[in-house]
Amino acid sequence: MEPNEAHELQEHAEHGSHESALRPVAFTMSVLAVLVAVTTVLGHRTHTEAVLDQNRATDQWNFYQAHKIRAYDTDLAADLLSALTVQNKDAAAKLEKAYAAHEKKWTADLAEAQQKAETLEAKVEQAEARAGRFDLAEALLEIGLVVTSVTLLTRSRWYWYLGLLFSLAGVVSAASAFLVH
Repeated sequence: MEPNEAHELQEHAEHGSHESALRPVAFTMSVLAVLVAVTTVLGHRTHTEAVLDQNRATDQWNFYQAHKIRAYDTDLAADLLSALTVQNKDAAAKLEKAYAAHEKKWTADLAEAQQKAETLEAKVEQAEARAGRFDLAEALLEIGLVVTSVTLLTRSRWYWYLGLLFSLAGVVSAASAFLVH
């Protein structure tokens, strides 16, 4: 065996040992890529949920406003009728009773519509808080993936450990999104 060949074999053996030493890094990068994808999808779905809930809340506030206008119109009509003198007292009493029933109904409907709208707004805030945590998790996982990939270039395990640290923070952020209530 020539000295050149022996040197090549030694380099090849060292290169092979470096590759096997970097397998955990490559595996970590694969897992992080999957986690980034999952977190991204969860974040997008949560943002969509927030937008849909906001639309429902807006519709509910519009419903509330329509009832408020009807209640106001009914109140004005009742006030106007009370200021007029009516010759048919039975018809006036019947109208007054009908308007009082309408006012009572609108008051109850207003309270219910307002409560539903406020509940929907609370759901929007909850979804936005969860989406924010998923966004943070996505960013941290992506940073972890990139920092971990630097290990392949530098052969320094410190980047792998730093990438794992960022990734762990990302996983914690994503997990905390499920705790938001």
